[in-house]
Amino acid sequence: MDKIKVGITQGDTNGVGYEVIFKAFEDPTMLELCTPVIYGSPKIATFHLKALGLNVNFSTVGSVSQAQDGRINLVDVVPDEIKIELGQESAEAGKAALLSLEAAVSDCKAGLLDVLVTAPINKHSIQSDIFHFPGHTEYLESCMGEGNKSMMILMQEGLRVALLTTHLPLSGVAAAVTEDAVVEKLQAIHGMLKRDFGITGPRIAVLSLNPHAGDQGLLGREEQDVLIPAMKKAEEQGVQSWGPYPSDGFFGNGTYRHFDAILAMYHDQGLAPFKALAMDGGVNYTAGLPVVRTSPDHGTAYDIAGKNQASPNSFIQAVYAAIDIYRNRQFYDASHANPLGKLYADKKEEGR
Repeated sequence: MDKIKVGITQGDTNGVGYEVIFKAFEDPTMLELCTPVIYGSPKIATFHLKALGLNVNFSTVGSVSQAQDGRINLVDVVPDEIKIELGQESAEAGKAALLSLEAAVSDCKAGLLDVLVTAPINKHSIQSDIFHFPGHTEYLESCMGEGNKSMMILMQEGLRVALLTTHLPLSGVAAAVTEDAVVEKLQAIHGMLKRDFGITGPRIAVLSLNPHAGDQGLLGREEQDVLIPAMKKAEEQGVQSWGPYPSDGFFGNGTYRHFDAILAMYHDQGLAPFKALAMDGGVNYTAGLPVVRTSPDHGTAYDIAGKNQASPNSFIQAVYAAIDIYRNRQFYDASHANPLGKLYADKKEEGR
């Protein structure tokens, strides 16, 4: 079996991206699972290795086609000299992060990579005429979505949290909670759980928008007027969901353990409890794309950049998750490639 090629973006060059990448692949067993291809700069990579005192070797290659199994490969995609200012936001670091992301996405679209794992970016410094998005999720949907909607999933083992709205100001959340949006998201989660995680009968929990699930309309009517009708409509299409649950008790009393995925209405409603439960080993997964993309669930961590304090665990889990999802998709697609034809089914019903 060919090793899975994992494209890795360097992220913000003033953050902990290179640290968690190289620490992840210090373990030689990681190289037995996949062939890593970093999109970055050998000069920047060497700077980080020296600053951290890490004894890790990499091979600079001209393109992904030259990547070698059993090695950490690095494709040089940063032509200019980039000043490294560890722990500082800078336009140069944002430019370098974008060059890495563009090159990796280009190779993904060309079918040269199997999965993509992205190191953290600074969402402000990366902004440009090319990147005018609130984060990776929206950018990748624009570049690789092929008309499909992407979906941010934060996960650790059996805990998977999906967001109805992602990088949206809280003032705009209520207007974005519509029946059509909820039905569409529930359908997407249902399909994702079956294809990407091999779950045959997905169970989805829906969190309420208002405190105490609206308290029968006393604290808001979105639960009665939007969420419950949307859940009923999705059920008619074969999607099983439960709720709406008030989010405070849902996580506090462990109810989340009974479900395969949770649909939160907005960013902090889902991510704050998730990170409290799974901060060191959580993974950010972008569902709905033709290419599997994951990332660690932390940011650039400027406060510890260059201090050899960053844990690689979340990045390692992101690599594992990407590989598992890639294999699950292959199995699912192969097992559903030749369904029984209608004629055969009709004859069976007739007892022929």
